[in-house]
Parts: sequence; C-alpha cells; structure tokens
Amino acid sequence: MSIIKIVSGGQTGADRGGLDAAIHCSVPHGGWCPKGRRAEDGVIPAKYAMDESASTKYTVRTEANVVDSDATVIFTQGVLEGGSLKTAEFARKHEKPWFHVDMSRVDRQQAVNAVVGWLASSCPAACILNVAGSRESKATGIRGRVKA
Repeated sequence: MSIIKIVSGGQTGADRGGLDAAIHCSVPHGGWCPKGRRAEDGVIPAKYAMDESASTKYTVRTEANVVDSDATVIFTQGVLEGGSLKTAEFARKHEKPWFHVDMSRVDRQQAVNAVVGWLASSCPAACILNVAGSRESKATGIRGRVKA
C-alpha cells in the first residue's frame, strides 16, 4: 500500500495536521474546502493546495473529500462528534472504508501501528487518503499529533 495523495477539508486541527504531514513527506496533497477557503481561524492559508467547493457549508466539502478518496482516517481526542461524526456517516453512506483514532486513548506509536495495519487491509495499492477529525479549538494540540 502506498499513499499517493492526502486530502482534507483544510480546517484547523486534524485536517491541517494531515496536510502538513503530506507537505513534510513530499506527498501530493489537496482536497475540497468551503467556498472562500473558510475555516474557524479565517481563510485557509494559500500553501495548502485546496479546491473550493461551490458552497460555504462544511458538510459539502466533507462529503466531497470522502467521495474523492479511497479511505478516510478520522483523528479525534474523544468520541466522534460534530464534523468528525458526519465524516464517518458520509463514509458509511458511500461505502468507503474509514477508521477512527481516538488520540486520547493511544500514544503516537499505537496510533501509527493501528493506522498502518488498517490501511494495509483497507486501501488499494495506490491510495488517496482523506484525513479528517477534530478542530484545534476542540482538541488542542491535535494538529501536531496528526502531523507526527
């Protein structure tokens, strides 16, 4: 299994952690973001190669990223709720594999092992991975944990 692209919605927190990891590892990145590159901290920085959806609604880009990827990993610090829960619902709706990592229950190595094991059994040989999860305002430090 090889991750050929990482996509996300560009929100603060887990989304940007996934994009930061892609940039750090020289993996192509992108994904759909709301019209106007809207995020909780204002405008998504230009360094992220995002495509704007026709809507400002977060759910529109969430569903588009699930549809346009082969699999989704959702990072939270606690239970699935809000946009993270909606991401899981869209994955079920579109019959796409998804995996939830509760970062409050595992350390970095456990998270890595779990995600790698899941990807090996759930993704095609060349995988476009959607990274989603908690916003930074709901889970302080999750961006850095996801990037790592």
